[in-house]
Amino acid sequence: MTTTTALVVTRNGGPEVLEVQQREVPEPGAGEVRVRVGACGVNFIDVYQREGVYPIPTPFVVGSEAAGVVESVGEGVTGVAVGDRVAWAMHLGSFAGLAVLPAAALVPVPDAVDTETAAAAMLQGMTAHYLVTSTYAVQPGDRVLVHAAAGGVGQLLVQMAKERGATVIGTAGTDAKADKARALGADHVINYRQVTDVAAAVRELTVGVGVDVVYDGVGKDTFEGSLASLRPRGMLALFGAASGQVPPFDLQRLNPAGSLFVTRPTLGHYVSDREELLWRGGEVLDAIAQGRLHVEVSGRYPLADAGMAYRDLEGRRTTGKLLLIP
Repeated sequence: MTTTTALVVTRNGGPEVLEVQQREVPEPGAGEVRVRVGACGVNFIDVYQREGVYPIPTPFVVGSEAAGVVESVGEGVTGVAVGDRVAWAMHLGSFAGLAVLPAAALVPVPDAVDTETAAAAMLQGMTAHYLVTSTYAVQPGDRVLVHAAAGGVGQLLVQMAKERGATVIGTAGTDAKADKARALGADHVINYRQVTDVAAAVRELTVGVGVDVVYDGVGKDTFEGSLASLRPRGMLALFGAASGQVPPFDLQRLNPAGSLFVTRPTLGHYVSDREELLWRGGEVLDAIAQGRLHVEVSGRYPLADAGMAYRDLEGRRTTGKLLLIP
C-alpha cells in the first residue's frame, strides 16, 4: 500500500500534540479520487478539533482545506480526471502528501489561479461568501462591521461587502493591520487597542444608528461589543471564536436591545450539496482569477513546522492566510 507524510493530532491539546507521521493511503474507492496535495490552508477549525472543542477521536490526520492534482480516480467517478487541478474544504485529513476524497467534494481550479492561492481561498473564501450572500445578504447602502478585518476571513469579507455596495467598518489591533484593511476597501477602521469602547466608536461612525450586520469571528472578546453595535433588528453573525467561546447567553437580552438576531453559522451547512458547493467555490475562484478578489498568503510552513504556524495563528500575529506545504 502507498504511504505518505501526514500531520497527526496525537492527543487533544496545544500545538505540541502535532506530529508528522507516515500514514498508509488506500486506493480510491467508488466515487473517490486520490490527490497529490500541493498546499494546505491553516484554519481555526483545526485548532478547535485539535483541542477537542469539536470532538474527534485521536489520533487523526488534521486539516480540512487543500489543493492539488488528481493522481487516480475510483470507480464511477465522472467530471474529474487524472491531471485535473482541484481544491476543497471541510474534509478532515487533508494535511498530507496524498489525500483520498469524495469526488463530489472537489472544486475545479481555473488555470488563472495557482495551487497555493486555491488552497488559501477555499474555506475562508466560501465562509465569507456564505456570510455576505446568505446568512445576511448584504445590499447596497448597508452598514457592515467586520471584526479582525486584516485577518484571513476579514480581508475577504471587507472586499466582498464593498463589492456588494456596503459601507464597511473594520476593527484591527495595530495601525499596520488597519492600513491593510483600508487598502482592501474598508471605509473606516477602528484600532481596538486605541479606543475604550468599540461599540461607541461604531455608533459615532453611523450617526447613532448602528450597523445592519456584524461579522464576528473573534468570539468571547468581541461578542458584547458586537451586540451593542447593531441597529434595531440587526444581525450578529458569530462565525468563529478566535478569542475563545462565547459564554451562555440569555436570549431575552435581544428584545430590549432592539429585537436583534444572533446566528452561529458554519460552512458545512452552506455547502451541503454539490450545486451549492460549486456555486460558492466557483464564484470565489472566478473572482480571484478576474482580479476582483485578493487573497494574501502571509506565511508558508513545512509540515514539520506546523506547530509554529498554529502558534502564530492563535497568537493573532498574522494577517491573511497561512499555508502548510507537504
